[in-house]
Amino acid sequence: MNLKALKNKKWFKIMSNKYVLLILIFGGWMLFLDSNSWLVHNELNQEINELEENRQYYKNEIAKDKATIEQLQDSVEMEKFARQQYYMKRPNEEIFIIEYDTIQE
Repeated sequence: MNLKALKNKKWFKIMSNKYVLLILIFGGWMLFLDSNSWLVHNELNQEINELEENRQYYKNEIAKDKATIEQLQDSVEMEKFARQQYYMKRPNEEIFIIEYDTIQE
C-alpha cells in the first residue's frame, strides 16, 4: 500500500485533520500527563474509599469502647474486667493462668 492509496482512505482523512489531531493530543495529555490526570484522580478516589472504610471501622470501635465504658460503671463489671485483662487479684488470693496450646501436629 503506497502513500497515495493511504491518503484516499476515509479514516486517514479524518485522522489527519488538524483539529482531530489536536483533540487527540489534548485528550491524551489530559488523561495521562497532566497533574490533574485521570490516573491521579483514580488513585485519589481509591485513597478516599480506603479512608472511608477506616473511618467506619474506627466508628465501630468507638461504639464498642463506649459500650465497654458503660459496662465498667458497675463495680462488679470493673472487677471482672480487671481480673480478665490485667490479671489483678484480691489480697490473699492466688491466680492460676492456663494457656492452651494451639499448635496442631
